[in-house]
Amino acid sequence: MNHDNLEAQREEPWRIFRIMAEFVEAFDTMSHVGPSVTLFGSARTKKDSTDYKAAEAIGHGLAKSGFAVITGGGGGIMEAANKGAAKGRGKSVGLNIDLPFEQKPNRFSNVKVNFHYFFSRKVCLVKYSMGYVYMPGGFGTLDEFFEVITLIQTRRMPEFPIVLFGKKYWSGLFKWLETTVEKEGLISKGDRDLVTITDDVDEAVEVFLEYRRRVGVPTTLPSNLA
Repeated sequence: MNHDNLEAQREEPWRIFRIMAEFVEAFDTMSHVGPSVTLFGSARTKKDSTDYKAAEAIGHGLAKSGFAVITGGGGGIMEAANKGAAKGRGKSVGLNIDLPFEQKPNRFSNVKVNFHYFFSRKVCLVKYSMGYVYMPGGFGTLDEFFEVITLIQTRRMPEFPIVLFGKKYWSGLFKWLETTVEKEGLISKGDRDLVTITDDVDEAVEVFLEYRRRVGVPTTLPSNLA
């Protein structure tokens, strides 16, 4: 065994403690946030785009309605949602990830947690929310969408509301899901009903208000994350 492999073996157990410490810090902070909605979307979205403005308006509307707003803490859509929540005088939570490029923490989050590991960050983006908004985004947004809808579809977590904002952006994906994936029996017909697709900011916020009126604020964590 060469020297590099030996060093890697020695470091591996210590990595577990780093992961544990990351979870402990994040859980301690997030457990005090209260009823929350998480917004996902691209870090590359420009400030003058309609998507940026819509994310800011949704963040503001949720904050004014008493929800904390959680994002990945970076720029683009995340910045917009945090900005809106902060303007609404609500809790604006940024769960930032350390990346060698692209991701920089935005200045509008008033509750901040930094992560080294993607998987621990993803847990916290889901664990403390009672609903999710997906704005247009890339691989990360799609990954986070399919992970959450899989957990709901398989009943590993409650049927929390999912809003996909931007009909033009999402329609192609759902046409493929319906005409190919559903047609081949790989998902069920009712799975499409797990999401609301809209271009309307007020409708997006109302989805979560209606859920809160109907179900109340969850008092237990999703079973897959408890």
